[in-house]
Amino acid sequence: MEFDNIHCISSPDAMDEDEGARITHPFMKPSAAAAAAGRAGGNAAGGGGGGVAGAAAAPATSVHELLECPVCTNSMYPPIHQCQNGHTLCSTCKSRVHNRCPTCRQELGDIRCLALEKVAESLELPCKYYSLGCPEIFPYYSKLKHEAQCNFRPYTCPYAGSECSVVGDIPFLVTHLRDDHKVDMHTGCTFNHRYVKSNPREVENATWMLTVFHCFGQYFCLHFEAFQLGMAPVYMAFLRFMGDEADARNYSYSLEVGANGRKMVWEGTPRSIRDSHRKVRDSHDGLIIQRNMALFFSGGDRKELKLRVTGRIWKEEQSAEAGACMPNLCS
Repeated sequence: MEFDNIHCISSPDAMDEDEGARITHPFMKPSAAAAAAGRAGGNAAGGGGGGVAGAAAAPATSVHELLECPVCTNSMYPPIHQCQNGHTLCSTCKSRVHNRCPTCRQELGDIRCLALEKVAESLELPCKYYSLGCPEIFPYYSKLKHEAQCNFRPYTCPYAGSECSVVGDIPFLVTHLRDDHKVDMHTGCTFNHRYVKSNPREVENATWMLTVFHCFGQYFCLHFEAFQLGMAPVYMAFLRFMGDEADARNYSYSLEVGANGRKMVWEGTPRSIRDSHRKVRDSHDGLIIQRNMALFFSGGDRKELKLRVTGRIWKEEQSAEAGACMPNLCS
């Protein structure tokens, strides 16, 4: 898809509504797109207020290319700036390049590319996650807001032991956790883990363990870690669902820790991995064990931490007769 003869002007006056043609679909014929851009450019060049000196911007091979900032490669939104030779860039990057065009190094003034802004206003484009399954098409200026919340956007790696920047769909992340982070993988909806630390007084916000469970055709991440809460170290266990929040609400889980005739029990709904590990941890949405209680559960001389955490995951199913949620426990 190409746009021919787009010229931009420095006039602050907005163009009339009839200057640009409405482009109703992102995959419209190239001739129609070129005509729309040509009309916008021709009117801009002939409308007074100063034409563009030098050559017009080179034709782009697609709408996305035309509206892509050459510095940050993000889509450009008004105000779109240009140099005297017609090279464009976004307003954020204009302040980063010290008033020099990143393409030809000419000095940037305060020239707005009104024609390109008008073309962008007329576009309707698919969500950038259409290859991942999103069927939606949006006006150019509302597409960005949708993409920030799109249910088809990739997930971030849920591993909390390091700053992992890997993103992808759930099957990809499960393989990544197993192969790259060497995370323990378990099948079933019950668990029984023992956590041991030789010196429980040494707590430096360290993540201890992440275990992935596969049950009900879904994946869950069990976190257990130590961190500083105020002046005292605590131990915390919580579950995250590898999927979106709406699906996470279909499941519940319980955690239990105890010894010497006493126990602590937590029951809740797993949080989606859309919420970062730190966000869940800092919200205290899980089983929190104070150090003194943890040492009491450990027994012995209270110098070594020995905690056994048990738990289970179940799916809430709607009863057709009673209209109530009934737990569906896996065997």
